[in-house]
Amino acid sequence: MQESIAAVAAEISDYDLSSAAQLDAFRISYLGRKGRLADLFDQLKTVPNEEKRAVGQQLNALKQQAQARFDEQHAALEAAADNAPANPDFDYTLPVVPGALGTRHPLSLVREEMLRVLGRIGFNVAEGPEIEDDWHNFTALNFPENHPARDMQDTFFLMGECVNERMSEETGSTDASAGIHSSTHSPTHLLRTHTSPVQVRVMESQQPPIRSIMPGRVYRNEAISARAHMMFHQLEALYVDENVSFADLKQTVYYFVQELFGADINIRFRPSFFPFTEPSAEIDITCLICKGAGCNICKQSGWVEIGGGGMVDPAVLEFCGIDAERYSGFAWGLGIERIAMLKYQIKDLRLFTENDMRFLRQFEGL
Repeated sequence: MQESIAAVAAEISDYDLSSAAQLDAFRISYLGRKGRLADLFDQLKTVPNEEKRAVGQQLNALKQQAQARFDEQHAALEAAADNAPANPDFDYTLPVVPGALGTRHPLSLVREEMLRVLGRIGFNVAEGPEIEDDWHNFTALNFPENHPARDMQDTFFLMGECVNERMSEETGSTDASAGIHSSTHSPTHLLRTHTSPVQVRVMESQQPPIRSIMPGRVYRNEAISARAHMMFHQLEALYVDENVSFADLKQTVYYFVQELFGADINIRFRPSFFPFTEPSAEIDITCLICKGAGCNICKQSGWVEIGGGGMVDPAVLEFCGIDAERYSGFAWGLGIERIAMLKYQIKDLRLFTENDMRFLRQFEGL
């Protein structure tokens, strides 16, 4: 062992470090995780116990010698580069080579247009964390304990009390590392399944009148295909005030859809069920592919579903500290990907996340 240490010490002293390439090779050969010094430290476990202390001190001294030589030569090379004369063969008066301009993502284009449309009638933007707790994602939205959306097969839950650092930064909760788990005990945090938790946070932090829209990314445990993805984007709208009715919801949706797709688009509401609204409805519009005549996209019905909504359940208002006897409100939401697919005639959802330049360049100048 002593001979090996002496041999490596001699190599370090004699190593030529006159160039940046040689300096980098020296670092890899001697200071890297698989270098000569690392091998010597691994061999320390074979040294007799009575000699380990002395040999360990020699190895530490050898490592300090290698690091000092590396740092000294690194500083010398940097100083030489700083003092080198400018290249006289280069004309610094030449104009810069222009870089290729990119384009905004189609989802960003649609999101911004949706925000502009709703902003014109007084809705402001509210945002919240993508890692949510059980209260904001389920309980405060009137989901019963045994609701299927709480099933671990449908939702990305976080293990036990683990919370992502991002959750800590945005909400002030305890810092810990996060991870998806598959155990059977009840989770406390999850990747939000909808942007409705932002509605809860808004209603908890202020009293009516409230008129807000909540755009953002959401997550669900679904197989990725041309029509589904485990990550997608939603936009929801919330209006709470005195004497708000379903008629206000219908007129808001009519305005929004016709501003987005044109005045000739028809809209229909179908009765449905959501735990957080009552009454509730699915929202359909005329199929933009066949103009209502019937095709494979709309399953020959002439209609395409774009979202759902309804009157905010009084229980949700009470959960958030709002007097349900005095105030009422509506909430509705839709998928931004669904709107982009309809608007730009896109037939495969995966195109939004594959970063295919052939696809993205089609939106230059929009």
